[in-house]
Amino acid sequence: MRRRRIWLGVAAGTVALEAAVVASRRGRLLDPHTVVRCRQGHLFTTLWVPGVSLKALRLGWWRLQRCPVGRHWSLVTPAREADLSDADRQAAAQRDLPVP
Repeated sequence: MRRRRIWLGVAAGTVALEAAVVASRRGRLLDPHTVVRCRQGHLFTTLWVPGVSLKALRLGWWRLQRCPVGRHWSLVTPAREADLSDADRQAAAQRDLPVP
């Protein structure tokens, strides 16, 4: 029983840490249109909920997800809002993937 509590505490701490990092990078915690960047630099929007993966395989901070721009599987991370131009935001918004 003690080990279970320890693991639940570790899991809760991991979710809280991810939520804090996402909130600090994006300025808000939950956003159904989070702009993410794949390893090849493509931008697209996706649903990013800290601690939950609906359309991706979670690998710590990264998520393995299909990139609709390059039509490939890649690790994705939330893009920093300050680094995006208006054209980047508009292009990413046009490539939103619906929740399956």
